[in-house]
Amino acid sequence: MKPSDLLKLPKNLRKSYGDLNVSDSVKRYESWLERREQAKTQDDKYDHTETVSEYYDLFTELMQFGWNESLHFAPIAPDETLEEAIVRHQRHMIKKLELREGMNVIDVGCGLGGPLRRVAKESGARVLGINNNEQQLEKAKLKTTEAGLDHLTEYRECNFMDMSSIEAGSYDAGYAIESTCYAPDKERAYAEIFRVLKPGALFWGQEMCLTNVFELEDEQHCAIRDEIKFTLALSDIFKFDEVNRALETVGFEIVEAGDQEVENGSSVSWYQPMEGLTSSLRSWLRVPGGRSTLAGGVRLAEVVGMFPKDSWRVIELLDRQADAYVAGGKSSIYTPLYCFLARKPESR
Repeated sequence: MKPSDLLKLPKNLRKSYGDLNVSDSVKRYESWLERREQAKTQDDKYDHTETVSEYYDLFTELMQFGWNESLHFAPIAPDETLEEAIVRHQRHMIKKLELREGMNVIDVGCGLGGPLRRVAKESGARVLGINNNEQQLEKAKLKTTEAGLDHLTEYRECNFMDMSSIEAGSYDAGYAIESTCYAPDKERAYAEIFRVLKPGALFWGQEMCLTNVFELEDEQHCAIRDEIKFTLALSDIFKFDEVNRALETVGFEIVEAGDQEVENGSSVSWYQPMEGLTSSLRSWLRVPGGRSTLAGGVRLAEVVGMFPKDSWRVIELLDRQADAYVAGGKSSIYTPLYCFLARKPESR
């Protein structure tokens, strides 16, 4: 990130929000848990998929500004930046999935298409990215065109809870990076992925999980879990064995699975970019001082109309989200790096 990118933020944020009323959207987001519980007691319909889409409408532009166009975590080595770690992690996935030219691959919940573009560019495989958030899809398409990768990629607005528009058994491999953690029904999401893969196809997943350290009887553990759920719009957070059980229930064979940070023996915690790694302007904006400075600066700039009203509140919600991540990581009860490689049996 260059200092000039900071000057472009007001224009980019206004463009991203479009006709969205940020103040009303923030209020609605802050009430999502209350609305879900109210729907249960009053037998009303609550669609968590809609909440997740609203979450990304509010946060996508600011997340890519402060994090990366690949909106996911990665195990970090002592001698690398977050950006380098993300690239290495994506290449690790490409290797595990044995991706190569001529294959058809599905990216389930493609976000802004960061991993998709790396897969297409470095493996030569054709990739379909599905996403039910229109704003993210448009940004992904633009970035992919700019990268000159249109010939290897396709995007489709689609909810991974219902991929009936995609023919069964049509993809050679698939992956879902921090996307199926938003599924209100994990088994149903995995079943849809299972259906669209060819027999023998590999599936890579990266899930946000509670670790085996988490104890339901521990009030502090539960408070941290609930804060993570609220700030990330997660319907629930599974433990490792629950993810494995959901995969196996729908028919997948687990080839390998584990917490990538633990398995790699990294001395740099996955949450460090939000706590202390400040080698650049972008990395400074990720840590507490940078986040609070940005929120304060945007709040002042709103007075003269530079930013949409209450944009600073969105930044404060992201600041709260980062604090929740760090609390989950420091207490060792949470990880966004539970990665698995599963296979659809040849007989299916």
